[in-house]
Amino acid sequence: MKKQCVNPYLPSWEYIPDAEPYVFNGRVYVYGSHDRFNGQVFCLNDYACWSAPVDDLGAWRYEGIIYKKTDDPLNPDGRMCLYAPDVTVGPDGRYYLYYVLDKVSVVSVAVCDSPAGKYEFYGYVHYADGTRLGEREGDEPQFDPGVLTEGTTTYLYTGFCSAGDKTRTGAMATVLGPDMLTITEEPVFIAPGSCYGKGTSFEGHEYFEAASIRKYKDTYYFIYSSVAMNELCYATSKYPTKGFRYGGIIVSNCDSDKRTYPGGNNHGSIVEIMGDWYVFYHRQTNGTWFSRQGCMERIAINADGTIRQVEMTSLGGSKCPFTGHGEYPAYIACNLFRCDGSQEQLPKITQDGRDGDKEQGYVASITDSVTVGFKYFDCVGVQTVKIKVRGYCDGFFEVRTSLNTKPLGSIPVEFTNVWTEFSADIAIPNGVNALYFTYVGNGVASLASFSLA
Repeated sequence: MKKQCVNPYLPSWEYIPDAEPYVFNGRVYVYGSHDRFNGQVFCLNDYACWSAPVDDLGAWRYEGIIYKKTDDPLNPDGRMCLYAPDVTVGPDGRYYLYYVLDKVSVVSVAVCDSPAGKYEFYGYVHYADGTRLGEREGDEPQFDPGVLTEGTTTYLYTGFCSAGDKTRTGAMATVLGPDMLTITEEPVFIAPGSCYGKGTSFEGHEYFEAASIRKYKDTYYFIYSSVAMNELCYATSKYPTKGFRYGGIIVSNCDSDKRTYPGGNNHGSIVEIMGDWYVFYHRQTNGTWFSRQGCMERIAINADGTIRQVEMTSLGGSKCPFTGHGEYPAYIACNLFRCDGSQEQLPKITQDGRDGDKEQGYVASITDSVTVGFKYFDCVGVQTVKIKVRGYCDGFFEVRTSLNTKPLGSIPVEFTNVWTEFSADIAIPNGVNALYFTYVGNGVASLASFSLA
């Protein structure tokens, strides 16, 4: 049997945000930065790659470390981090990895003969006179490269524009020649930053970071993180370096009032897999912004080229809801919030052990009024709900299929040092349902899993 897709789509102990997904030779490859569990800043680990068969998106395979931070000549001591990368296939059929280190403003390039490395340093993007992009007078700093190759031409998209910074104009597009390094058309701005969006189609959703580019039919899709940070937006044009107009939000990792999930930055892109389209994005874990995990959702590109916003789910791109029977891990929660609206003492998805330990994730810091939500389950004849809990807690978990209704029942819990199963007779309506568990009581609980029977 195929392994069921879930979010996050990689193992619960892996932290790869900023995903750029591609299909190469019948497999989906994901390239991203590499956070550390319980890390103190972004992107502390070396680049790792995962892949899955196009017909089995639950069977992700670890491809190993494909590039180390010390592989760049500017970073021999590894003091700088590898920020979000992108990959493109050059006119020579090789795979080119574009990235920026965290304390310089130039674009580095590595190359490999196969999608999953190991990549070797190749050079820096530069003007015809050899000056590196980002170092010429008047250049804006380079950040978050996204790349698309057509024939012998590669389009490079970069930029970082924090809110209120008038020194940063917006997202840039630069054209490279067949050597994948030399600039043949100098940078032009294709999407405005926060200080330059008034009166444009981007107003209110100006460019922040996370440049990514895709082409579908005759249209270029520029995917980016807006000044709201939590949302992935898109703009479209018939041309790769001009004419982009704002299209809308594809996905957000929280609502504006944080009543779905603790907010944070976002970064990702879209990909077509066997005729279906998906968006890859990330969410925050461990109560910080520095331990992010990749998620994916199915999307649709309409006949007119528009993309309707999709919600965060636990499904990991699955075409069907989960079977409404059996045990599910709590780390697939797509909703984590306090019912009282407070941003204090928020719940978090975390794990035991250290970075790299293959410890299954769980939901921690569950206090009174915290809700943990999961979407979606095809329920038939469910009469019993069980949960595995540990912690200094004394209360009960209310169970709902809608946030706006009375609970279907509640499951009492009590203090336990080890994972302990608690259950109650609770009938879940037949059909496709979300499931919400709201804690009412004293102390702090952790939730490892739940079961439907």
